[in-house]
Amino acid sequence: MKTLTLCALVVIASSAAASAVLAQDAAAGKTSFNKCMACHAIGAGAKNKVGPELNGLDGRKSGTAPDYSYSDANKNSGITWNEAQFKDYIKDPKAKIPGTKMAFAGVKNEKEVNDLWAFVAQYDKDGKTK
Repeated sequence: MKTLTLCALVVIASSAAASAVLAQDAAAGKTSFNKCMACHAIGAGAKNKVGPELNGLDGRKSGTAPDYSYSDANKNSGITWNEAQFKDYIKDPKAKIPGTKMAFAGVKNEKEVNDLWAFVAQYDKDGKTK
């Protein structure tokens, strides 16, 4: 019985540690967003740059940020941005949307991807944090 209890505690502790590693950290995501700032803006007063502003990305249809000239590939991708779509895209943009104008190799680190989503997803369409 003691062995079974010990095994159960090890499994629970391992699961908790794994969850903590994958937890999303918006502050760390803000640091990661520095890679994006040359082309994208987010937050109060964000404007389109080389890439579209990213306010309200969660739930927005791809290719619909006002006054931004998207590639046909992006406009016709059929994507509505959410956590899963973003994470898949940011790992390899050209694989997710062949023909996109986004010239970025992607973010390969899973924790960084999670943190970046936490940062981006906190902004509503007006650039205010939720």
